[in-house]
Amino acid sequence: MDLNALTAISPVDGRYRSKVKEFAPYFSEFGLIHYRVRVEIEYFIALCRYKIPQLDGVSKEHYAALRDIYQQFSESDALEIKEIEKTTNHDVKAVEYFIKRRFDTLGLEAYKEYIHFGLTSQDINNTAVPLSYKEALKMVYYPSLQQVIDTLINLSMEWDEVPMLARTHGQPASPTRLGKEIRVFVERIQVQLAQFRLIPVSAKFGGATGNFNAHHVAYPAIDWIEFGNTFVNQILGLEREQTTTQIEHYDNLAASFQAMGRINTILIDLCRDLWTYISMDYFKQKIKEGEIGSSAMPHKVNPIDFENAEGNLGIANALYSHLASKLPVSRLQRDLTDSTVLRNIGVPLAHTQIALSSIQKGLNKLLLQPDKIQADLEDNWSVVAEAIQTVLRREGYPKPYEALLNLTRKNEKITRQRIADFIDSLDVNDSIKTELKAITPANYTGI
Repeated sequence: MDLNALTAISPVDGRYRSKVKEFAPYFSEFGLIHYRVRVEIEYFIALCRYKIPQLDGVSKEHYAALRDIYQQFSESDALEIKEIEKTTNHDVKAVEYFIKRRFDTLGLEAYKEYIHFGLTSQDINNTAVPLSYKEALKMVYYPSLQQVIDTLINLSMEWDEVPMLARTHGQPASPTRLGKEIRVFVERIQVQLAQFRLIPVSAKFGGATGNFNAHHVAYPAIDWIEFGNTFVNQILGLEREQTTTQIEHYDNLAASFQAMGRINTILIDLCRDLWTYISMDYFKQKIKEGEIGSSAMPHKVNPIDFENAEGNLGIANALYSHLASKLPVSRLQRDLTDSTVLRNIGVPLAHTQIALSSIQKGLNKLLLQPDKIQADLEDNWSVVAEAIQTVLRREGYPKPYEALLNLTRKNEKITRQRIADFIDSLDVNDSIKTELKAITPANYTGI
């Protein structure tokens, strides 16, 4: 069978393709080839700017035509490179040969040997991949996550004054407000996102084993460390690692995967809480005409968006964990295990993107049921026991905790009337009794 959305092995490129297609320019085979071409071209231009005598014939007027090689890069160009690779059996070398062909058409054939000059393939891979990763975060991941954050902020404001019974250990606890509980997740995500953004996107660029051996032997008078730092940090916008083997350390990349994993864990927590609130009828879900919740039970409207998100976040985190633990480990100056693993960094991002899309969809379907929330509060007057015993402590009442414990631990339902009768039985003045009777499950929500 030919590859298409129906025959794809992975649901990322099959069932869910429409939700993740924005990542294709960054993490597909086409994307990787494109970024390799971009790095090679910018490296050549950087060599020209560094006043290497043999490149004096390449003028600034050539730069635009050179950049067109990657700025106008097409699928047919990528296929041409894949065809070259059938002969070279080396993907980066195929890119070099492709660019040499383009130099012939530009009248720059005399300078072809300065394409990939002094480099190893990892100088290209370990700049191309971080660059694609950084730009994918900027263009796709951050906006999608921010959309979810913004929606949560709006909902927290909308529900700011909605009192709600809290549950600790699954049992009724001191009431809270629905908006505040949503803000808990906003704060958690924002804190982790801020930490994530501080992690540098690092790159390796230093020749076959990190020492600029070939560069130095050819041009010993040039400060190649300064060149590498300028090229990686200023031209590519990455952060060059100073002391490396043949490959990038991947330590910062691992840290970023762990950071995204923590954000995903918070989102899993959010999904499970919202799923539970739906099961408690605190929320209904908007019904779309023609949609079916169950093939057997017509009445069902399942919380499938939050379930889908939870499942995809779990897959993403499993992959993030492997990437973070594997990539920083390489035998001696390098082995090849990082290469095949590195090709998969777009997969957990894709699963995360699917989850973010599902969370956004689920949030947009929520219909608050205030009557149900209020009924739950009214059904649990025992939660004001904390408030009453605390006021009694303030007043110096003897053993107030024990008095409330005796009231609430009889396996008898605590109602508004039982609380009122208990307050009337207390040996305190009428103003304190009035104060205590004013406390209800709906208004005992703190600040």
